[in-house]
Amino acid sequence: MSDTQDDPAPSVRPKSPAGPLAGLRVLDFGHTVMGPTTGLVLADLGAEVIRIEPAPAGDPTRRLKGFGTGYFPFYNRNKQSLAVDLKSDAGREIVERLLATADVMLENFGPGTIARLGLDYDSVAARHPHIVYLSLKGYLPGPYEQRAALDEIVQMQSGLAYMTGPPGQPLRAGASVTDVMGGMFGVIGVLAALRDRDATGKGSLVRSALFESAVFLMGQHLAYAALADHPVPPMPARVSAWAIYDLFTLADDTQFFLGITSDKHWRAFCDAFARPDLLADESLSTNNRRIEAKPRLKPLIADILAQHDLPEAARLCEAARLPFAPVARPEDLFDDPHLRAGGRLLETALPGGVQAGLPGLPLEIGAFRPGLRNPPPGLGQDSRGLLAALGYDTAAVACLEEAGIIACAPAPE
Repeated sequence: MSDTQDDPAPSVRPKSPAGPLAGLRVLDFGHTVMGPTTGLVLADLGAEVIRIEPAPAGDPTRRLKGFGTGYFPFYNRNKQSLAVDLKSDAGREIVERLLATADVMLENFGPGTIARLGLDYDSVAARHPHIVYLSLKGYLPGPYEQRAALDEIVQMQSGLAYMTGPPGQPLRAGASVTDVMGGMFGVIGVLAALRDRDATGKGSLVRSALFESAVFLMGQHLAYAALADHPVPPMPARVSAWAIYDLFTLADDTQFFLGITSDKHWRAFCDAFARPDLLADESLSTNNRRIEAKPRLKPLIADILAQHDLPEAARLCEAARLPFAPVARPEDLFDDPHLRAGGRLLETALPGGVQAGLPGLPLEIGAFRPGLRNPPPGLGQDSRGLLAALGYDTAAVACLEEAGIIACAPAPE
């Protein structure tokens, strides 16, 4: 027998309590949402993620107003911060030393920017062939690849905004869905490339993009378009596959969405709301018949629900195992009992001394639950420690800080 017979196979290696990706080092050159999303997911899964911020001012999303106020606080937990001037030779030398210690590099600069810094894939791979390099752009290679792109731009371009709004009123989704999904596809690509590196010893280039991510979301509609004999209508004007899949108003003016998507649901609804007359109506006995009868059925359902407030309607629907939901606002989720009971809101320290429960990664892997190890870092919070680990002594670090090559958080007193 081989003397390695008792060695554990890679698939059964003991899991780290820090997460399945513990031991991986990631250099996160991301900005805004797409790149930092990838870094967030990898960090939540246990990787050491070092956020590379521009010195001296740091990531611009630290200073955004309006809806941008939430970008940095949400997408940068569990990361370290190194603030460095990439336009300087000394700054690039710091990055070179870090790359030698890293497993993954990710970036989502505009077209051409990363090459001007000498940190494009070909340049990095020539010096560090072990690196898995993730490039997140607006478009994958093709005629559009040099265009500037943003989440809302590709929502319009892909047909997603057309499908979301009512006819003639394209409407972007209410979150940065393509930024986030492009970043998540980036994670999938990175994990696949790391698996390949286990076999070959070499890293590779991984690409993900906003436009193609938005088009992927449109896949079911493209298939419908290929099979239909008419133009695809936007979702608000579609012919639903379900008889009741609509928004209603309850007695307390709460907006309430209800789905009756099967004959079993229909029987349960009629029983729960004490309407045996509707259950006995043969013209409503199947989903297809209810679709045909929808012009008279929907007002009947609306009248039934309008007699109940939210607690009662929710109690009846839950007992009947019907799909339902009140329409929530973002601030309502802080007190959502399901999220609270499951520990899925991570109490995070935010700017200005604010503490808030922000969504954790929606995953469970065996006994591992992704959680909060560290709040979003202060600007340059880890610069000194990271440089010391790379061999820079105290005097050298002070010199780099004095010259504006790096930015550091104030030293603890």
